[in-house]
Amino acid sequence: MNIKSLLLGSAAALIAVSGARAADAVVVAEPEPAEYVKICDVYGAGYFYIPGTETCLRIGGYLRYDIGVGDSGTLDGVNNVADRMDGDSNDTYYKNMRFTLRTYTGQETELGTLKTFTETRFQFGNSSGDYDGSSSTGWQASNNRADGTSKTSLNFAWIQLGGLRVGKDETVYDQFIGYAGNVIQDTLIPFGVKDTNLISYYFDAGSGFTGVVSLEEGTGANTIDSYVPHVVGGLKYKSDWGAITGVVAYDSNYEEVAGKVRLDVNVGKELTLFVMGGYGTDDNINDFGTGRTQYKPWGGNWAIWGGGTYKFNDKTSFNAQISYDDWKNLGVAANVAYTIVPGYTITAEVDYLNAGKFDDADFNNWTKANKKSSVGGILRFQRSF
Repeated sequence: MNIKSLLLGSAAALIAVSGARAADAVVVAEPEPAEYVKICDVYGAGYFYIPGTETCLRIGGYLRYDIGVGDSGTLDGVNNVADRMDGDSNDTYYKNMRFTLRTYTGQETELGTLKTFTETRFQFGNSSGDYDGSSSTGWQASNNRADGTSKTSLNFAWIQLGGLRVGKDETVYDQFIGYAGNVIQDTLIPFGVKDTNLISYYFDAGSGFTGVVSLEEGTGANTIDSYVPHVVGGLKYKSDWGAITGVVAYDSNYEEVAGKVRLDVNVGKELTLFVMGGYGTDDNINDFGTGRTQYKPWGGNWAIWGGGTYKFNDKTSFNAQISYDDWKNLGVAANVAYTIVPGYTITAEVDYLNAGKFDDADFNNWTKANKKSSVGGILRFQRSF
């Protein structure tokens, strides 16, 4: 009995000691629940909250593959190369692949909505109208053809608080009034030079009226040559039937004025039409410049654009545009766009350009192929997300 009691007592002592040590052991904290991304539907589809912040973010963009043939349009005309065997000049396709990355942010503050937008383009092609003519961006200076070198460009990068926007944007002169239709080559007769740094203010006057005032720096040869900026203003009235928009611009380099007026009409659910006219002074431009500026890039004093879109169904639409200017330059563009599946569209377009009045210095800017009349076509594949 004594031995048995001794063994039982020892076992009890060991259990007690083990219990004491277990009580003193470090307790591992359970992992905190994961913070999943939350949907933000304040600014539209695709936004989500950046974890730990009140900022909503959206990431989007597109991939686009263009195949062009012929002479006409801003894909820069005939892509002729020397035959590798006999040296003769041969025409061939001009192509461009583009990946565009876009970011959008939005956040509510005591001073209004704080928004940002960026767009960066990465490109590779043997000819593309987005190349600016310098050898560093993929051009061969000797023959004005893109050599296949890739190019990256920052097309948008702006910050907007309330109605005040600052940064890199397209000129208000173009984006506020709208572009010249839903055709690919909408600049057969150009209506504006897009890129610029700016400070602009947008306001809503109520009852369908909105407006904007913008101080702009211009780009390239149209960059301001003093501390005086280019000035652009616009006013729009929008209703269920369509819209009326006007913009006016003061070019501080040449002290010239240009403006455009546009009418959009919703004829029905299937058909929308537009007409846009532009007029600009050119006395100082003709004396000291080339006859064109950032805000009057067409030939002569006036130009007109018109066209529309007809939707056959949810997947297929027909788009057309015709344009004409004071120098008797005529442009015609038409395409059929077909959405195979949501987010993936194929567009086939035909373009025609007839050059009217021109001089030797401007000739290649209009026809590229050294022809009075030129025809071209584009097949575009685009996946948007």
